[in-house]
Amino acid sequence: MERAMEQLNVQLNRLTRSLRRARTVELPEDNETAVYTLMPMVMADQHRSVSELLLNSKFDVNYAFGRVKRSLLHIAANCGSVECLVLLLKRGANPNYQDISGCTPLHLAARNGQKKCMGRLLEYNADVNICNNEGLTAIHWLAVNGRTELLHDLVQHVSNVDVEDAMGQTALHVACQNGHKTTVLCLLDSGADINRPNVSGATPLYFACSHGQRDTAQILLLRGAKYLPDKNGVTPLDLCVQGGYGETCEILIQHHARLFQTLIQMTQNDDIKENMLRQVLEHVSQQTDSNYQRILTSLAEVATTNGHKLLSLSSNYEAQMKSLLRIVRIFCHVFRLGPSSPNNGNDMGYNGNKTPRSQVFKFGKGLIVDVRDMDLPCFSYASAVVQPLELLWHSLDEWLVLISTELDRKCGDATSSSPGTDIASLLLKQREADPSVAMETPALLPPSLDPEVVMKTPEAYVDGQDVISMTANRLSAVIQAFYMCCSCQMPQGMTSPRFIEFVCKHDEVLKCFVTRNPKIIFNHFHFLLECPELMSRFMHIIKGQPFKDRCEWFYEHLLAGQPDSDMVHRPVNENDILLIHRDSIFRSSCEVVSKSTNEKLKQGIAVRFHGEEGMGQGVVREWFDVLSNEIINPDYALFTQSADGTTFQPNSNSSVNPDHLNYFRFAGQILGLALYHRQLVNIYFTRSFYKHILGIPVNYQDVSSIDPEYAKNLQWILDNDISDLGLELTFSVETDVFGAMEEVALKPGGTSIQVTQENKAEYVQLVTELRMTRAIQPQINAFLQGFHTFIPPSLIQLFDEYELELLLSGMPEIDVLDWKRNTEYTSGYDTEEPVIQWFWDVVESLTQEERVLLLQFVTGSSRVPHGGFAFIMGGSGLQKFTIAAVPYTSNLLPTSSTCINMLKLPEYPSKDVLRDRLLVALHCGSYGYTMA
Repeated sequence: MERAMEQLNVQLNRLTRSLRRARTVELPEDNETAVYTLMPMVMADQHRSVSELLLNSKFDVNYAFGRVKRSLLHIAANCGSVECLVLLLKRGANPNYQDISGCTPLHLAARNGQKKCMGRLLEYNADVNICNNEGLTAIHWLAVNGRTELLHDLVQHVSNVDVEDAMGQTALHVACQNGHKTTVLCLLDSGADINRPNVSGATPLYFACSHGQRDTAQILLLRGAKYLPDKNGVTPLDLCVQGGYGETCEILIQHHARLFQTLIQMTQNDDIKENMLRQVLEHVSQQTDSNYQRILTSLAEVATTNGHKLLSLSSNYEAQMKSLLRIVRIFCHVFRLGPSSPNNGNDMGYNGNKTPRSQVFKFGKGLIVDVRDMDLPCFSYASAVVQPLELLWHSLDEWLVLISTELDRKCGDATSSSPGTDIASLLLKQREADPSVAMETPALLPPSLDPEVVMKTPEAYVDGQDVISMTANRLSAVIQAFYMCCSCQMPQGMTSPRFIEFVCKHDEVLKCFVTRNPKIIFNHFHFLLECPELMSRFMHIIKGQPFKDRCEWFYEHLLAGQPDSDMVHRPVNENDILLIHRDSIFRSSCEVVSKSTNEKLKQGIAVRFHGEEGMGQGVVREWFDVLSNEIINPDYALFTQSADGTTFQPNSNSSVNPDHLNYFRFAGQILGLALYHRQLVNIYFTRSFYKHILGIPVNYQDVSSIDPEYAKNLQWILDNDISDLGLELTFSVETDVFGAMEEVALKPGGTSIQVTQENKAEYVQLVTELRMTRAIQPQINAFLQGFHTFIPPSLIQLFDEYELELLLSGMPEIDVLDWKRNTEYTSGYDTEEPVIQWFWDVVESLTQEERVLLLQFVTGSSRVPHGGFAFIMGGSGLQKFTIAAVPYTSNLLPTSSTCINMLKLPEYPSKDVLRDRLLVALHCGSYGYTMA
């Protein structure tokens, strides 16, 4: 029995040893392999396993491995494996060993906030003053991440809290940059130098301001931080403004009052983004009413100074003009934010302290209008905040009066002395008559037109037009500034009565400016585009400019503020694609357009037909082309054909379709969208309808488009004396409404008012308006509502009805010679190739309709843009019609790539084969897209 027990114990011991051997992995002898066995255990802090493996091993615990040459102690410190870290330290791991970047285990523990690891490393004499390759110490890492609790423990072991990294930055610099308030306080309490500059001269305050760290900047300023620029002269305030950090700017100004004027002067610096300045001034102005008043008054003073410089011919026009308008834009932005703004919903007759403000507008001499007599909110133009600008407006008014006087003198006496002398004498008279003007004149007048200078050199000013050439742009810029200031004090959409009176007063001079340089309208006279009443005064001058110039102005202002993009929007997801069904193109288009936002449609259009793969510019062009044909489809009863059979106008009986007004609105959207993106539509309207779009009154001659015989009768009435003809006409007409005749009065009581020789012109006009306007007014209004979604009325009025047709529908005829001149060849074709010569022979023999089909087949559109084939658009801009060679095989048809306007023409063996294949392609393949 004892022997049996002894044998059993031996077997158990063997089994135990065997199990141990099976459970334990011995470390490989080479360090490279061993370290990768230990590393995952160290990362997981499996200290018992690590201890067993190291027990009888010859492994070097300081072995550096990997690309960065770190030891296992680095790994433990980085991962917070405290037990393994202590084990390694006990086995002789070096706490100050540096990896390839110069980092010790203490650096890594500090960076990751491993407090226990930091403590153990310090117990084993880790050196807190060691710098890595960038000069960073452990306290830098703590400061970067705002680990204040650990910093308190570490600074006790630091010999120099202001140790610098390679850029001369201390821990205080980086703590300030990252806005760690408690860390900043800890470092300051530990003796950190608050004004220590780095290698570029940047102090901790500079770093705080560079990232808009308001609270950190506040701490530094309260502790006595100096306001110092860097070596390039960039100040903390510069940094705050560049970043739009209004709160930090406010702190700086609170501690250094002189910086307020510096901030105001920055509005003249073109290197600083205007939107950043707005953010800063907006914040500062909103803190107190006194801040608001002070900022506006200061901005007004700076604007006035810049305006006077602009009026000096010796100044740089471009620089001064940009500076003035920039300051005024900022002024208006801040003004609209305050209690005096007419748009903020407050009582604008009072400021924040409920102090009554003046309620009058000052117009010209002797003219004062009390706004209480107007249906407007109460506010004052002549309040203290804008009073400094009155000097500039006074100077502007003087200039325009002087030029007007000179123009009148020139018209009245062509042989009189030079205008410069007369202007000089007028100025001298003003000085004598008004001593206050005498004090102002030297400061307000340009040196080159100072009276004494002009009188000494009258030959320099030969006629009044020279004075206009020298001053028009400068004065126009000041007028723009005046308009902006007036507008910011009016409710949205209203033009200031004061400014209207100003334009009326100086009407002739302003017209003279525009006549000499029409671009002034679009550079400075924005008020004309925003105020139809004023625009009407200048319209004849604008309409006199070349159509091409007006098109450029139109699109320049239409697309202002839109991001640059390709003509076709490339969507980021399927939801941005307009998916259209060909079998219901009108209804499906109406549905998808209504679901899309106007802003997305302005940015670009992507169209795909259901069941087809093709996308791109050609598909977009075809969509507009086909959809415009559907708009005039009789099935929708929206438009009726005119007497000439080629043009259309709204159907007065369109209400037979219950959704007719919604459809008219959609039709307006499509035409507006086409014009916005410079796409052509395959539809021509009557001249009267183009007039309705433009807001031009119709006349009796427009009636001929729908009823030529009736128009002749109206003409006859106007041309002949009807006194004794016994026509017995009254101011009423009979109109067919769904087959029933109804009598409609042309004006109140019209059925009993006889038409006479004296009032026949009125009768003709009223009849015209009834037939051409009143009968379809709801349809016109709905159409314009959609059209104006994309095309502002103020811009489209730059054109007449004939030009609008060109813009919308292109040239009605196809000029083959122009087409041929503006065609390019590729893939082996040139003008001398027989196939190319046969092709043009065939094109010349085609009917106009077949040429349209060919153009539509290749480009996706059946219209030629204004200017001819040289201006055909492709997927990324202008893209000429192109013909590319394709190897011929039997019965092969021509194909096309509409996105690049390319016809892929096989090398046919004869002209007859080419003509046959081309006609088959045109009549059978002009619709539908697949991926090429």
